[in-house]
This record gives sequence, C-alpha cells and structure tokens, in this order.
Amino acid sequence: MSTVPPGERHSESVENYLKTIFLLAERWEGSVGVSALAERLGVSSPSASGMVRKLVDAGLVDHARYAGITLTPAGRASALAVVRRHRLIEMFLVTELDLAWDEVHEEAEALEHTVSDRLLDRIDDRLGHPRFDPHGDPIPGRDGSLPEIRARRLPELTFGEGGELVRVDDTDPEVLRYLDAHDVRLGDRVDLVTRRPFEGPFVVRLRRSDTGDRARTDAEQEWGPSLARALWVGSGEPSGA
Repeated sequence: MSTVPPGERHSESVENYLKTIFLLAERWEGSVGVSALAERLGVSSPSASGMVRKLVDAGLVDHARYAGITLTPAGRASALAVVRRHRLIEMFLVTELDLAWDEVHEEAEALEHTVSDRLLDRIDDRLGHPRFDPHGDPIPGRDGSLPEIRARRLPELTFGEGGELVRVDDTDPEVLRYLDAHDVRLGDRVDLVTRRPFEGPFVVRLRRSDTGDRARTDAEQEWGPSLARALWVGSGEPSGA
C-alpha cells in the first residue's frame, strides 16, 4: 500500500471525494456508504466504488466489505486542508467582496483547488483568523484542529427546547435565499413549539436578534421538514466569532 504525505495536494477529483466523505461523516456522525457518496457527488455507484478502491490503495480511506468508508489519518488531514480552503474562501467572499451567503459555495468549490497555501494564509490573516464561516461551519486551523460546535439539527430538539441558530447547511442555495427573504440569520433564537400532524411542518418561535439595524422581534413560523433539517440549533458561537 502506498501512502501520500498529509501535506501533499491531490487531484481535484481525489480532493472532492475526500472532502465529501468528511462532510457526510461530519453531518451524519458515522461512516459513509458508497451510495450516499455517489449521490452527493452526482456520480454512479460503480464510479464511486472504483474511486474508493483507488483511495484505499493510496492509504487515504478504509473500506471493509459491508462496512462504511472512513478516512485514514492521512485522508482526514487532506480532507481538512480542502475544507479549510473552502470555508476561508467563503468567508473572504462574503466579508471582503460582499457576496451573499447563497452565492459563495459554488465559487469556493472552484477556488479551493487552486488557491495557494501562501495566499490562503494571507486571507486567514486578513480576516482575523475566523473560527466559523458565513454558514456557521467550523473552519479547521492550520494544524488541522477543528473548532467545537455544540448543536443539533432543529428536528432533533424536543418540543419546548430551543437555542441560538448557529449553523445552516449550505448545499442548497434555495434554503439560504429563503432565510434571507424571511430575515432569519445566525444568532437568532429558535424555539421548537410543535409539529403539524401527518409529518407536517415544524412550528417554531423565532426571536430575531437586535444587532445592527434589526429590532428584536418575536414571530411564530412554520418550516417544512427539509428546511428544518438544514438548520442547527445550539449553544455554539455564531459565525464570524
């Protein structure tokens, strides 16, 4: 079995696979199946299986028969490096170039494979070493350390529970645009009130923070299951901290 030093960059395809395995495991807390990986990357299962075998041979992932895919230490280091580049680029595009948070994901997807480590360090310095990106995702440090975020997806709360909106999945720009249109931001207080019958929408009480030009207001809203699943509520710091 051959191995690649953790600091060495791989092809764009390999980087995308490693990053996607990390993100799926991060969000769903466990090993990753080939079908989930293929679906997320928009490729066929046989194609994903073939790449996974190559990653195993390169010492970047482990994949036992009938078990999920997990990153080796070398694979995790490489995945974190890509995630760091992606999330710092997103933060730079939002804070320095005034792009909206629903516009930066695709841009970062392309730039994460080409930005140099030197430029990335300059971006990090310019931003003041942020710990979270515009969507509340933790930004890995230069040493690969990952800031802790204590949060649960909204549907995982029990009725009557709530907390600060600290993270939003950024894979669907429509979710981000919806939140913008309804003036929902990281840092707002969200309490789960109930859920409508027959797998209906979640009823939440939203308390908007009084930062900037916003007055603190309370409002009850109904959010569908897919929207609710994209929102993380907890006691972690909002992005930009």
